[in-house]
Amino acid sequence: MGFPLTALAGVFAAPHDDGMPLLEAISGIFGSISMASWICLMLPQMVANYKAKSADGISMTFLVVWMLGDITNLLGAFFTHLAPTAIALACYFCVADCVLITQCLYYNNLNRRRAAARAAHHHAHAHANEDSPLLGRRHSASSRRASHSSQTKMPIGDDALDTKPWVQNLVSLVAVYIIGFLGWYISYKAGAWKSDPTPPSDPSEQRTTLEVVGLMLGYASAFFYLAARVPQIIKNYREKSCEGLALLFFLLSLTGNATYGISLVTYSQDKKYLLNAVPWLLGSVGTIFEDSIIFVQFHIYANSARVSNSSV
Repeated sequence: MGFPLTALAGVFAAPHDDGMPLLEAISGIFGSISMASWICLMLPQMVANYKAKSADGISMTFLVVWMLGDITNLLGAFFTHLAPTAIALACYFCVADCVLITQCLYYNNLNRRRAAARAAHHHAHAHANEDSPLLGRRHSASSRRASHSSQTKMPIGDDALDTKPWVQNLVSLVAVYIIGFLGWYISYKAGAWKSDPTPPSDPSEQRTTLEVVGLMLGYASAFFYLAARVPQIIKNYREKSCEGLALLFFLLSLTGNATYGISLVTYSQDKKYLLNAVPWLLGSVGTIFEDSIIFVQFHIYANSARVSNSSV
């Protein structure tokens, strides 16, 4: 899902009576918002697929490579003995990946069979029309042109420039921020957040084998998360369309990565901690950049669709 799990280790601990330091509070708030973003992430795309009864807009390579990133995150959580919350969240990501991929495979297979049936019907109809009067064939051609014209005037995909979708997306993002903050506040008041920072580590201290394995998995997950967006960007470029994609899906991804990055760097300024966090920071920042490219594609191709429709 793009959510780095290593920094969640040690976040939940016994209650502490002292006030929470500002940076630690900021880390907790943005970390909670990030978790809310990731939990809701897949829902907009699942809903978009269900409404369209199609998954043609999303790249299967994108989903598969992304799932590999989630799997390496899950393995890293086990190898480094992260908090149960981190492992549970990693499992949720993998389950959500499987559900979305299954949905996409179902619609792709269903639409492939329907297309084959339509092609067979059209082929039979074409043979039947070979002996029909010329007037009938002209009428059929005229009907097809009218049908094609009406289809080209329909909005294409998630029209990112319409006011209503942008308002809905904005409201959804605000709701995620509010839910994330309330989740942190309630858990803090219940004494679930640690406010006793870990003492500074010795930079010369050697990493344990599990830390090395966890770091390698961190770089592997960062690579998969960065590589996952590339097929989707290429697909959008080749088709000159973002039809079938839910803009909110990528907005939640950007929110999750941005808030997580803030949470990560404010949680601790210990040198060893920050060095261990480098692969997850790279993955988050890189994914934000790639999501921004997809936002530009939404803008460009929505404008192109409008110009094309107005000229018909």
